[in-house]
Amino acid sequence: MIIEFGHYALVLALATSILQSLLPVIGAWRGERSLMQSGTTAAITSFALVALSFAVLTYAHVTSDFSVANVWENSHSMIPLLYKYSGVWGNHEGSMLLWLLILTLFSALVAVFGRNLPDTLRANVLGVQAWIATAFSLFILLTSNPFNRLMPAPGEGRDLNPVLQDVGLAIHPPLLYLGYVGFSVCFSFAVAALIDGRIDAAWARWVRPWTLAAWTFLTAGIAMGSYWAYYELGWGGWWFWDPVENASFMPWLAGTALLHSALVMEKREALKIWTVLLAILTFSLSLLGTFLVRSGVLTSVHAFANDPTRGIFILVILVLFIGGALSLFAFRAVRLKAGGLFAPISREGALVYNNLILTTAAATVLTGTLYPLALEALTGAKISVGPPFFNMTFGLLMLPLLLAVPFGPLLAWKRGDLLGAAQRLFAAIGLGLAVALGVFYARYGGPVMAAAGIGLGIYLIAGSLTDLVLRAGIGRLPLATAWARLKGLPRSSFGTTLAHAGVGVTLIGIVAVTAYETETIVEMKPGTTVEAGGFTLRFDGMREGNGPNFTEESAHFDILSGGVVVSDFWSSKRIYTARRMPTTEAGIRTFGTSQLYVSLGDPAPDGAMVIRIWWKPFILCIWGGAVLMMIGGAISLSDRRLRVGVPKKAKPQPKLVLEPAE
Repeated sequence: MIIEFGHYALVLALATSILQSLLPVIGAWRGERSLMQSGTTAAITSFALVALSFAVLTYAHVTSDFSVANVWENSHSMIPLLYKYSGVWGNHEGSMLLWLLILTLFSALVAVFGRNLPDTLRANVLGVQAWIATAFSLFILLTSNPFNRLMPAPGEGRDLNPVLQDVGLAIHPPLLYLGYVGFSVCFSFAVAALIDGRIDAAWARWVRPWTLAAWTFLTAGIAMGSYWAYYELGWGGWWFWDPVENASFMPWLAGTALLHSALVMEKREALKIWTVLLAILTFSLSLLGTFLVRSGVLTSVHAFANDPTRGIFILVILVLFIGGALSLFAFRAVRLKAGGLFAPISREGALVYNNLILTTAAATVLTGTLYPLALEALTGAKISVGPPFFNMTFGLLMLPLLLAVPFGPLLAWKRGDLLGAAQRLFAAIGLGLAVALGVFYARYGGPVMAAAGIGLGIYLIAGSLTDLVLRAGIGRLPLATAWARLKGLPRSSFGTTLAHAGVGVTLIGIVAVTAYETETIVEMKPGTTVEAGGFTLRFDGMREGNGPNFTEESAHFDILSGGVVVSDFWSSKRIYTARRMPTTEAGIRTFGTSQLYVSLGDPAPDGAMVIRIWWKPFILCIWGGAVLMMIGGAISLSDRRLRVGVPKKAKPQPKLVLEPAE
């Protein structure tokens, strides 16, 4: 009965979303305040109903109720409790319910924290959010119902996909969806503003916090997914330009552009048309990513569904929302004013330059991802667009952008001084060149591009710090005065510095591990050793073991330096009992920001084991930089200026009546 209760709550949520999609919009059109305010109640109610439905599905997984088809297909009574929870969204149906939950959560947050918004704008935003929620509620109920029953109920489940039985995959999808779905608010603000006909600096100010929150979550989701693939799949790579990886990366690129464009619009009331278009395109790319993952057109470890009916349904959603929003934009854009003018060399110009490169990069990734699919659909020919294409095109696009990043904050609004900014960056440029030359010398003259890339990363970090140093007056004012000025800077300044510095740290990690990693494939017997990364790795032997729902063979290794054991670790291969599916659990030992990575292969005929060993210098910088970006986003989001909307209407004060003196 509890399961049916969850299903019924989902149906009620659909009905509430339909009301929310109509009443506030009609109220905004007629100017009826009561109808506009109904959107707030409907948004909160819809979230509560979807949360109840999600809680019921979670209960079914935790209690191993195998009468529910979703639980039977994706759970097992013996799996650890954590993976019973993550199994809720470790499948197509549950993940779509999680998508809807986060979508209604954002709608409720707009309803609660958007009370300072103009009534018509808030009503239209909630209405557009409800249009999206209605479409996805219908999609779940008609094609992906997580509450379907099995009669009679099986005695045991089929188990969760073994590669999903990991802490990283318990965290990765919710973070990714918070980013994906968070951009729906930006989309709704854009469509609502086009309907209302009001797009100004205040609109950009309302949009920026939602954009920043979504961007921060999406950064976290992509980084977590990359690290999970690195350590869980046993392949030693951190990014492979997999189409599903690209599906999350494209909205991140567009969202980064939107974040910078909204800043220009807020400060200078410029780039209005472009900012609205970016808000539409960013969420459109999120929807496209959903279609790629859920439609079955892609084969990937990340992809869930392989049902043409679902793919067609999502394709219809794509056409309705993307096509409808772009059509509305085309109709309204001609009536919008372009905004303030500025010189090419200015902070606005630098941000436009940033936008052009980021959107071109997103278009390049989109082309490389969809071209093989389009070619196969039209001609039947199958081709693969892999890392060489993306590395070359994306790398060439990013180089001029990375060189320009530290210049942006040092240029004045409206008209800047490029030579003056370059002079202020003299120390950062010098430090980057010195590090590049040092790396070139230390690595005996090569590779040249690797040394240049690491120098570029140092330049980015130092250039990002330069803005704070100059604004605080460090080095030219007394220390106490400089410290006071530094503390008085807005939090968004620190957030911007951390985010830009994070890009530099990530760049250093990417370049170092790409250029300097070593890979060794050897056959080892107990007692044999091999050199890797300046250490000696000794294979001690194998051990068999059992987990709650798997059996494993583990190899133990000692790590020696100078003949002395400094560390040890295990690497294993597992067979999951229910699915009879093998997985590789890599052995990883960290030394600073570098890692020694060992993956087991198959046994050789003579009894030896095939071992793959990687030394990955500075690889943790890749994800350390992403963490800095996330922290920067969070700090910027806490800036008071991003939490202040339009002023609240002052409450009428009682009139003061003076009584005559006696």
